Amino acid sequence: MTERKPLTKRMVIMLICVGLLLAALVGFNVFRTHMFAKFMAGNSAPPATVSAVVAGYQQWQPQLAAVGSLRAVRGVDVTTEVAGLVREVAFSSGQEAKAGQVLVRLNADSDVALLQSLQAAAELAQTVYMRDKAQYDIKAIAKAQLDADAADLKGKKAQVAQQAALVDKKIIRAPFAGRLGITTINPGQYINPGDAIVTLQAIDPIYADFYVPQQQLGQLAIGQTIVVDTNAYSGQTFKGKIQSVSPKVDSTTRNVQIEASVDNHERKLLPGMYANVKIDAGAGQRYLTLPQTAITYNPYGATVFIVKPGTQPNAQGKALPVAQQVFVTPGPTRGDQVAILKGIDAGTQVVTSGQLKLKNGTPLVINNSVQPSDNPNPAPQEQ
Repeated sequence: MTERKPLTKRMVIMLICVGLLLAALVGFNVFRTHMFAKFMAGNSAPPATVSAVVAGYQQWQPQLAAVGSLRAVRGVDVTTEVAGLVREVAFSSGQEAKAGQVLVRLNADSDVALLQSLQAAAELAQTVYMRDKAQYDIKAIAKAQLDADAADLKGKKAQVAQQAALVDKKIIRAPFAGRLGITTINPGQYINPGDAIVTLQAIDPIYADFYVPQQQLGQLAIGQTIVVDTNAYSGQTFKGKIQSVSPKVDSTTRNVQIEASVDNHERKLLPGMYANVKIDAGAGQRYLTLPQTAITYNPYGATVFIVKPGTQPNAQGKALPVAQQVFVTPGPTRGDQVAILKGIDAGTQVVTSGQLKLKNGTPLVINNSVQPSDNPNPAPQEQ
């Protein structure tokens, strides 16, 4: 009995020690978990500053866009058919010329003298013919003589006409009305056939030549309105109409050439300029739109980051919104905008800049003091 009492005492002491040890282990684990959570909270990723917009619907006129070149309705480098010495330059560089207006006169003194000589010979042949005709009427000469006189008269008149044409070629005229270019021809200068004297361009209206893919051909028609702009006149547009469609598709590019006539009464558009061409195609549509900068493209598709309400409070006790990446189906583009066909709803707040530093759950600070461009008709910025 005496031996059992110390044994029981030792068992109680051992159980107490084991309990204390287990309590210490549990307390240590709880303390370690608490400290680890505190450490992770203190070292969590800082909030990312981004800009965002609320996706909304807009009326959208579908358009086809192309880049083309401007070409004069009629344009030519005026030249001469005959060689000669320039006697007079009868125009100024850059002026408007009328059809048939004299531009340059070449020295034609010797040609005029020869013309007068041939005219005199033709008049003599006419006199001889009339005299012999009177003789033939009274049967004084043979019919062969009269026929020879008639042939000689025709030959003399042909020589006069030939020489008159040569004299006329020494006067160079504008073949049609238009604007003259800059010339370097001066009086006293000798020019040869084919030498360019001055360019002449009829530029009101002016043609715009451009190409569209064959799959867009069904959206075009003769008489359809187009809008043209060029960086020479930033912000100004010029209206025109489709004049003709090429009957052949380029087998290499599968593009078809379109010719449009553009109003140019102000004479601002010049041949050789490049131009941006936009064509309204079909009825207006209603699209959910975002700035193109909001879309991130990767091998798996197109994504955007949307702004979701946060649940974890920060050090100040405020729950910041967080980013969530979602897939979207982008549609047609217009300027800086892109249509969203599927993936988000109207009213969704979408990140428009700063996506590279985001992942799912990243806390966000929205700063819209600077927003990416969202212009449906952006214009080049001049420095």
